[in-house]
Amino acid sequence: MSDPGFEISPWELRWCGLDLEALHRTESIFALSNGHLGLRGTLEEGEPVGLPGTYLNGFYESRPLPYAEVGYGYPEHGQTVVNVTDGKIIRLLVEDEPMDLRYGDTRAHNRVLDFRSGTLRRDTEWTSPTGRTVRIRSERLVSFTERTIAAVRYEVEPLDGDIELVVQSDLLVNEPITATRGDPRLAAALDRPLIADEVAARELAAVLVHHTRSSGLRMAAGMDHELAVPGSARCGVHAEDDLARVTFAADVPFGEKLCLTKYLAYGWSARRSAPALRAQVEAALAAGLDTGWEELLARQRAYLDEFWAQADIELDGDPALQQAVRFALFHVLQAGARGEARAIPAKGLTGPGYDGHAFWDTETFVLPVLTYTMPGAAGDALRWRHATLDQARRRARELGQSGAMFPWRSIDGEEASGYWPTATAAVHVNADIADATARYLAATGDEKFEIDCGVELLAETARLWVSLGHYDTAGLFRIDGVTGPDEYSALADNNLYTNLLARRNLEEAAAACERQPEVADRLGVDADELAHWRECAAAILLPYNHELGVHEQSEGFTRYAPWDFAATPAENYPLLLHYPYFDLYRQQVVKQADLILAMYLCPNAFDLGQKTRNFDYYEALTVRDSSLSASVQAVLAAEVGHLSLAFDYFAEAAFTDLHDLHHNVSAGLHIAALAGTWISCVGGFGGLRDQDGLPAFAPRLPAPIDRLAFRILWRDSRIRVEITAANTTYRLLTGEPVRLTHHGEARVLEGELTLPNPPAPVVAAPRQPASRAPRHNRPRHLA
Repeated sequence: MSDPGFEISPWELRWCGLDLEALHRTESIFALSNGHLGLRGTLEEGEPVGLPGTYLNGFYESRPLPYAEVGYGYPEHGQTVVNVTDGKIIRLLVEDEPMDLRYGDTRAHNRVLDFRSGTLRRDTEWTSPTGRTVRIRSERLVSFTERTIAAVRYEVEPLDGDIELVVQSDLLVNEPITATRGDPRLAAALDRPLIADEVAARELAAVLVHHTRSSGLRMAAGMDHELAVPGSARCGVHAEDDLARVTFAADVPFGEKLCLTKYLAYGWSARRSAPALRAQVEAALAAGLDTGWEELLARQRAYLDEFWAQADIELDGDPALQQAVRFALFHVLQAGARGEARAIPAKGLTGPGYDGHAFWDTETFVLPVLTYTMPGAAGDALRWRHATLDQARRRARELGQSGAMFPWRSIDGEEASGYWPTATAAVHVNADIADATARYLAATGDEKFEIDCGVELLAETARLWVSLGHYDTAGLFRIDGVTGPDEYSALADNNLYTNLLARRNLEEAAAACERQPEVADRLGVDADELAHWRECAAAILLPYNHELGVHEQSEGFTRYAPWDFAATPAENYPLLLHYPYFDLYRQQVVKQADLILAMYLCPNAFDLGQKTRNFDYYEALTVRDSSLSASVQAVLAAEVGHLSLAFDYFAEAAFTDLHDLHHNVSAGLHIAALAGTWISCVGGFGGLRDQDGLPAFAPRLPAPIDRLAFRILWRDSRIRVEITAANTTYRLLTGEPVRLTHHGEARVLEGELTLPNPPAPVVAAPRQPASRAPRHNRPRHLA
């Protein structure tokens, strides 16, 4: 059997070989989801397993937050995603010997995540300790079109003669999970978190209904089956509180197969009764069986054909990067496609990392991708934020502020972080939501969303800034004591990112209220308030060091003591695991792109010379202890002329999870970092910016890429952009003509335009902190 590893292929991710030590990370990488239901890529047999995981978006358990000392305004309860009923398990006994890859001889083993079929396939040849050999083939999907449905096709073929097989198909609740954190309250919350309500079983089907102890949420899971086997099979069903099992026993002749198709259905609610949820799941199972496996596959393929037609990125010159880009887009789709009334968690539904919480990452990294490729999903994510406005208003009142204060991290809209300096103080999340709202409105022209949600989101977030800030004696509007995206610089005054995004928030809120005066009137926004928003925006303080000729990340930042990078061993990164925040907060060291991100999101606030000087200054301070940083650095590096560096950062972003660069993929993928791969291509090498309500492009390619092509949706028009070193071709695929700019030149795209790319500026290479150059170590790939 081959040594384990990934093969390079443009439309799939194939793992060949057996490596039990890699189970934790491959389970995340091979996870399937539709934004509502997520299944980690564990083996059907249930064991060996790295970390079992089945998740329902928004389904969590609450727990008390631990504090050494309490304080007014501290959130009282945290939220943790729950590993719900595992329906993936199909155990196999070969002549009474349990199929387990830790025993016997695995002659061949490969798994394939197919980006076009939306399925995970597996092919294993295994010889039991008693010498019997079988081939096991499986394929599973989580349906994009039937939101509550998943299905598994499981085939067993004897390879050395007639054989007796027993297959046990399970629904398993409260699987044991090894604790990975030191908080005993978290361990207690996740120790058998589901309590049985109802059990039902008949023929080849079963449904289990459970609820959580503290959060009061209820969920149901059900399974049903179709069996194809030569001759007859003996079947039985058994169910108890935390286990339902359907058992099949059959004698399978050599040259024949046992084929089991397992249909799964899930549902949850905070309000519905156990009988109602059971009925919902039974109805979904009936619909799934009526649709059938082949039709589910066909619908999955059709859904993905449509997605790739409007979202694919073609990249010539590096096959491994082409694969990584499509892997990233596939997982961004899985995280956001059918979340609908729920958040998009930072890990999607691939693992329990960050307790299943959503952060500002969603609006700043994930929603740009969805806005330009799947705007309906972006609108749904913003509608979830709007649905939590009452909680955000209450949080603002609790902290003595006006408007709304959205949570730093949450599952249901309540603040779930107990670390004040980088949670409550990170109020830029409000501006991030406003920025995503404004971008969505500009790109889609969705007036219904603007009337129903958009104006209110913009107005309530704008009111926070007016409440939070104040004018100083020089007449400048200040926002003090906040934390920007860089979590190594907490509780700073006038963080440039926060102030710039707040300014945009105030301006966009005023414009939206003027477009929709009836909504503004309903919200109590009058002419005086609009004028005040604009006055605050015009007067906002943007710290700048004239001596150095650079903007300050926050007021006084450039006067802090420099971090001694030369004396910092490479093994001491990430710094937060080896040095106290007391030191980090007082020195010039940057965890992740902060001011650099501001230059990307607010491009008109800087001229090219300022962008170049700012990039060089902060490049020497940024250690990228966050997976969010590389893609943003790639974008600005491309804009100011560091094309080789931009390519290296793009590669780091693309391989963050595939190569486990941060050593934590076992807890789930980094969805925002995966979205950053798209941002690097489209915002970096394509130069896309939303500029005054128009798409603006400034394409340029680094040498390793021969050709880059991508598609975006703008209003109801679909545009294809194809970039080579010399030229860029814009093609209107569908829809009305589009006004755009190419390197500052205004054009109208009606059919096809081919325009020359000006050369990149010639600039000296910047330096990075010692041992922190871009890293995208490329392990060997199989031939």
